[in-house]
Amino acid sequence: MENKKVGGLIMGIGIAVAIIVWIFNYSLKEIVNATCTHGDTCSMHTTMNAQLWLSWAIVAIILAVGLYITYSKPEEKIIIKKVKEKQKKKEIDLSDLDKDEKKAIKLIREEGNAMFQKDLMEKLEIGKVKMTRLLDKLEAKQFILRKRRGMNNIVVLKD
Repeated sequence: MENKKVGGLIMGIGIAVAIIVWIFNYSLKEIVNATCTHGDTCSMHTTMNAQLWLSWAIVAIILAVGLYITYSKPEEKIIIKKVKEKQKKKEIDLSDLDKDEKKAIKLIREEGNAMFQKDLMEKLEIGKVKMTRLLDKLEAKQFILRKRRGMNNIVVLKD
C-alpha cells in the first residue's frame, strides 16, 4: 500500500477512537454527576479527568502517526540492472566434425542455441545410444554442454 493510503487509514482509526472516547467520557460524566454526592471534591471527578486526558493523548498520538505516514516520502528502491553486451558470435570451426555432429550443431543453432536432448534425437532420427555417444563427442570437443532439467537434458551450445 502507498503511504497516503496507510496514513489515511490510521487517521480514520484515530478519528473513530476519538468519537468513542468522546461518547464514553460524556456518558461517564453523566453517570458521575448523577451518582456522586460530594460535588467537585469527589475522587471520581479526578479519576475521570485523568482518564479523559490519557485517552485524548492516545488519540493525538494515533493521529500524529497517521499524519506522519501520510506525508512522509516512501523509500525509493534503487534497482541496478547489469546489461550484458551482446558479443558477436564467434564462428565455430565445424571442419573436424562428421556429418551427424554438424547436423546436430546446426539444429541446436536453429532452435536458439539450446534444445532438449529428446527433441534433437527425434530431429536427427537416431536412437538413444547413438545420441548419447554423439553428444559425448561434441562435449569432449567443447562444442556443447548438457544441463540436467528434471528427467531431461538440455543441450546448449558453448559460446
